[in-house]
Amino acid sequence: MAFVTPSHLLLMSVAAIWGFAFVAQSAGMDYLGPHSFNAARFLLGALSLVPLWFLMGKKRLPQGKTLLWGGLAAGTIMFGGFSFQQIGLLYTTAGNAGFITGMYIVLVPIAGIFLGQTTNRQVWAGVILAVLGLYSLSIGPDLTIGYGDMLELIGALFWTAHVIIIGWLSRKVDAIGLSITQFLVAAVWATIAAMLYETPSLGDFGAAWMPLLYAGIASSGIACTLQIIAQRRVEPSVTALILSTEAIFAVLGGWMLLGEHFGSKELLGCSLMLAGMLVSQWPSRKREEEAVAQS
Repeated sequence: MAFVTPSHLLLMSVAAIWGFAFVAQSAGMDYLGPHSFNAARFLLGALSLVPLWFLMGKKRLPQGKTLLWGGLAAGTIMFGGFSFQQIGLLYTTAGNAGFITGMYIVLVPIAGIFLGQTTNRQVWAGVILAVLGLYSLSIGPDLTIGYGDMLELIGALFWTAHVIIIGWLSRKVDAIGLSITQFLVAAVWATIAAMLYETPSLGDFGAAWMPLLYAGIASSGIACTLQIIAQRRVEPSVTALILSTEAIFAVLGGWMLLGEHFGSKELLGCSLMLAGMLVSQWPSRKREEEAVAQS
């Protein structure tokens, strides 16, 4: 990345919005259970994208069964990822959640091996650093991982699957239509879970209106739109690199707004995990040549 362009700044804004969303998600559970919070944010996310869907007009790709079944699969996986992430926030910090969730950046290339894709030494180096960081951040002296951190790690596996399926679907269906569909599917699953395990009231939703608006509209509709605009002019490897800084913003948000504190062990873990994310996604000449060949 020789210089910073407006598209790079847009992607940095997306990373900041997503990072601070962990703070909103944590604060929202002062009033709502995790499934109730997710149901509301998913619905808001879908509604916030409807105007953009209409604005796209004739630029939208054709709809069909692929969008329906793809949205069903992506929305179900999204529900799983957000459920583990949201419940995990009851037992761990927003900073921990942000960094552990970011593990999907190094897990996606590993999953690609099982799909017949190749993984280079750069990615393996990133994986080693990230695993060492996870150990320092989450593993206690008795070699056990914290409950909340374990839930976040399971959530990261769901996000890994989500990235893979979205990568496949994005070349076949309309991006905004897919986003709306998956948000609606996830909202249905979260509503069912909330009805089974929680008893929210309208007053609870009213009390959590600010975190819900941020998580549902800013983190979903606005960030999604900015990402689509920016990715038109930034190569995928650089996009992933910039978006990985989401974890840093999660830590900053937890420190500034929630009063979370990190000791030397936690800071070492975060530093190693961030290094792993950056190393695994850092643009190389070979990747740039492959990206040009595929374009």
